[in-house]
Parts: sequence; structure tokens; C-alpha cells
Amino acid sequence: MGKWFRKNLGDAMLAFLELDHVEIICLSAYKKAHCPNEMAVFLRHESEGRLHCEVIVYFSPAMTHIAGELGATPCEQPAKYGLSLLVGSPIAWSLLFSEG
Repeated sequence: MGKWFRKNLGDAMLAFLELDHVEIICLSAYKKAHCPNEMAVFLRHESEGRLHCEVIVYFSPAMTHIAGELGATPCEQPAKYGLSLLVGSPIAWSLLFSEG
């Protein structure tokens, strides 16, 4: 499987405009590519021990070109727990995350 990317959008209380921007750009790319099942963007609120949580957006390997344009950095595949699907088909869950 290819490389995943992530982008920290910052404090969850302030990230809504940036999150909207990411969603619009990614949804447009997803539709232009004719909605492939492996093309997905996920998000999670993470605190990493801090008082306030941050919004982290994860781009599947099929979103590499968009992730780069948005300034995301390479990362390991995220754990499935706590993720929400922002852009893509629900089928992406089973394609991108094994249950084992």
C-alpha cells in the first residue's frame, strides 16, 4: 500500500475554515476522478496529552497529489479508531483498513 499523508489543522475551535477548505478541494478532486473507492480523506480530533484537541486530516494514498498541494506531510497509516470519513465512499473503510 502507498504512503499516507496528514495535515494538522490546529485547534479544533479554530480549524473550521481550514477544514472547509480541505473538504472542498478534496471533494472536487474526488468527483473529478469519478469517485474511486480507494480515494478518501479522514479526520480525527487528537489531544496527545494536551488540554485542547487539534484536528488532524489523513489522506489515503490515492489522495497523494491533493495532500501535497495542501501541505500535508507523509505519515504512517492512521489507526482506524476515532476516525471520521470526511471525503470518499464508505467502502474506503474496508479497502483501506484491515480488521486484522
